[in-house]
Amino acid sequence: MVARFRLLGNVEAQLGGVTVDLGHPKQRAVLAALLMEANHPVSADRLIDHVWGERGPKRGRQTLYNYISRLRAALRAVDDEVRLDRCSGGYLLAVDEHAVDVHEFRSLVAQARRVHDDHQVLELFEQALQLWRSEPLSDLDTPWASALRDALDNERLAAELDYVDAALRCDRHTELLSSLSTRAMQYPLDERISGQLMLALYRSGRQADALECYQGLRRQLAGELGTDPGPAVQRLHRQILTADPSLTVLPAPSALAPVGGVVPRQLPAAVPHLVGRRRELSALTAEVDSGAGSGTVVITSVGGGAGIGKTALAVHWAHRVRDRFPDGQLYVNLRGFDPKKQAMDPAEAVRGFLNALGVTPQHIPLSPDAQVALYRSLMDRKRILVVLDNARDAQQVRPLLPGTAGAVVVVTSRNQMSGLIAMDGAHPISLDVLSEDEARELLVRRIGPRRVAGEPQAVKQIIAQCARLPLALTIVATRASQTGFPLTTLAAELASASRRLDVLTTGDPASEVRAVFSWSYAALTPPAARLFRLLGLHPGPDVSATVAASLAALSPHHVRKLLAELTDASLLIEHASGRYAFHDLLRDYAVEQTNSTDSDQERHAAVHRVLDHYLYSAHSAARILEPARDPHPLPPPQPGVHPEDPADHEQALTWFATERVALLAAVGHAAAAGFDTHTWRLAHVLAAFLDRRGHWQDLAVVGNAAVAAADRVGDLLGRPIAHRIVARAHRRHSSFDDAYFHLRHALDLFTQAGNLIGQADTHIDLARVRVQQGPRFFPEILPLACRAHTLYRSLGHRLGEAQALTAIGWSHDRLGDHAQALTCCQQALPLLEEFDDLEGQTYAWATIASTHHQLSNHFRAVTSYQRALDLCRGFADRYMEADILNRLGDTHQAAHAPDAAHDAWQHALDILTELDHPHAAQIRVKLASLTSGLPEASYPAGGQ
Repeated sequence: MVARFRLLGNVEAQLGGVTVDLGHPKQRAVLAALLMEANHPVSADRLIDHVWGERGPKRGRQTLYNYISRLRAALRAVDDEVRLDRCSGGYLLAVDEHAVDVHEFRSLVAQARRVHDDHQVLELFEQALQLWRSEPLSDLDTPWASALRDALDNERLAAELDYVDAALRCDRHTELLSSLSTRAMQYPLDERISGQLMLALYRSGRQADALECYQGLRRQLAGELGTDPGPAVQRLHRQILTADPSLTVLPAPSALAPVGGVVPRQLPAAVPHLVGRRRELSALTAEVDSGAGSGTVVITSVGGGAGIGKTALAVHWAHRVRDRFPDGQLYVNLRGFDPKKQAMDPAEAVRGFLNALGVTPQHIPLSPDAQVALYRSLMDRKRILVVLDNARDAQQVRPLLPGTAGAVVVVTSRNQMSGLIAMDGAHPISLDVLSEDEARELLVRRIGPRRVAGEPQAVKQIIAQCARLPLALTIVATRASQTGFPLTTLAAELASASRRLDVLTTGDPASEVRAVFSWSYAALTPPAARLFRLLGLHPGPDVSATVAASLAALSPHHVRKLLAELTDASLLIEHASGRYAFHDLLRDYAVEQTNSTDSDQERHAAVHRVLDHYLYSAHSAARILEPARDPHPLPPPQPGVHPEDPADHEQALTWFATERVALLAAVGHAAAAGFDTHTWRLAHVLAAFLDRRGHWQDLAVVGNAAVAAADRVGDLLGRPIAHRIVARAHRRHSSFDDAYFHLRHALDLFTQAGNLIGQADTHIDLARVRVQQGPRFFPEILPLACRAHTLYRSLGHRLGEAQALTAIGWSHDRLGDHAQALTCCQQALPLLEEFDDLEGQTYAWATIASTHHQLSNHFRAVTSYQRALDLCRGFADRYMEADILNRLGDTHQAAHAPDAAHDAWQHALDILTELDHPHAAQIRVKLASLTSGLPEASYPAGGQ
């Protein structure tokens, strides 16, 4: 896959369309500076100046080196061909300049200014301008970035003006009027822009408006600068006054009607404010280019959900390329999803095309087959564009396909047109919602940059509440223009999900969000419609096929067919293999439908099933991650639930990572819907994963929800478990007093309930907190660990005994009895290995390593820490990995191995920075204190 670097907007790197994490803004600024001077050396001083300006940090070079090191790692993940190397002049980023949007923009503009064919000029300028997503380097705020932004904006404006000149030469004045009027208001003193607008107005038959435009320019120049317009604009003014014939552009000879035929021009007016869609527009053009000379008809199918902008895209692109089709353009709305009219019969569409091609009614054959034959005969070898809008299915489209090469067909449909793709060779293009930058640009074009810039927070809320759907955003922009209401008022109206679809109404069913959705919904089979409704009850952002099966109480095989139907109807998207989602407005519509169609009992049962699915699946995965956990058997799930059962540790981690957001949403949904037992049980089975992966804020949220839920129902088991979860979160946030308080409360509750395993587990947790609280609490840890060991042994809980024995070992280590610490951990290891307890083994080996470190046996300490690291990475506890790396670095430093210490600490720092953990500051201090003058250590062979 080819890496792409984007500076014309946020600083981004993408691989196969997936955005790569480039770190924080300062680190991205380093990359931006290197990309702007790709393949040329950039000195460290210049980089520091570009990133920090005059107020650079005290250790600017060291900080820069750290950024360079991280960027190297990130770039290696993007593309092996991209290299960031140290050179004599500083740093050099070796990259294909065509993969960097700013260099590609400049290259395309330079090409456009060299060629003489205006149509080719337009294509090159369009490709260049499509690379712009928003303000360049929009996520960077430094003097260098601001200056570069201004320079690049000037380059863009110059390219846009050159483009307009070429477009006017190609007689595209009508489609330019809207953008030229906006630009003239933005630059009221620019004579070139005013001249372009005057010419476009005149050629559109608006001579008076063109003359008034000139007078407005003259007044502005006189008032602001005390001058008159220049000679070029004055000459254009005189030509307009006298209706100079040279101002009228005649069609090129190739655009004239062919002998004996009619040239149809059926395209509807283009949408004046099409935003974004650069990739899709380029793909449409690329399909035409690649199909030229292939001997076949080029067919492209544009698919996407209601209100996504399929027609706008197709018509906009058709106007852009119409000069490539001298034999004309045909257009028909096939009404595939019209709520009031039946889908158009293909025979009716063929007759319409025959009329457009100049066939009189009396010469149209009676037989539909004969009509299709005549249509294809007339289309033979013609360079003609056919736009089939709003098609229902492939059967409706096929009779309208030309039979020979030369023609290009664009089909738009809410269905995915799989049959057309498979059987007729159509090339699919799928539209998604706009990006946030594109959504903001749509609002800017509709209501003006001043209003958008004046209420940034409201704009952000509107974009989110409209789910970045073009139709919804257009409705809000229209309402803002018509009412003049502050954007904060409109954002507040949209904030209520229950009212959102009411706000997005226009009185015109064709442009009302709810009505447009209903057209697709009405076309579903009853089972698919039921599944769509129930998916509105799912708490998470997306859903797997297995979860959907449990939600609807259907077999996974059956539900996959229904999901395919919903996907084909563009009511769902399969955004990842086997995972489905719809945007928030469609979710609102699904909720409306289930509330009006399904009974309270049906909706309650569906929610119960989906919560059961997540609880039982997470329970199975958690048993794999924590084999020593108290089993706490669950009651049987509801009928129709299909829990997932990961087979091994890797599958369990993958399942949790994939479903994490949905599981968190399920906890909140369960609490809100009165499923209190599900709430604390879900939090319990989630806790280990959230802890190990560093999701400690999430851990605190589900823990607090569990405490409240267990208290509401007075659950004797759930209450202490919930307090242990909260304590776990406090411990990770270094709030040790709070952690100790919750653990003492949990211990009291376990004791009241007579739960010995819970008491033993909590004693070990208390010992860990006391260790982290520091040396003055060390005398308490050994009695706590011993009490846990006694309790486990009384229950015959062999794995618990081994874990407690390890705790006794690290208690002795903290108290200075290193020989006893080694003995305890070495005794525990065989049992921990027997039960495949990776976490327990990691604690044991880390304690053995710590003991060897205290005894200055550095070689054994290093090998033991490495063993602990290998085990830790097996169960993916990020904080524990960082802690072991930190201590490994201490051992390397004690052994006078500064390079090895640096590597270990740097790796620990990367993890802690990723986790946003306060201990990262301690690692930075250690790295800063390292000296490079000490020789690399040579560990004695006898140390083994």
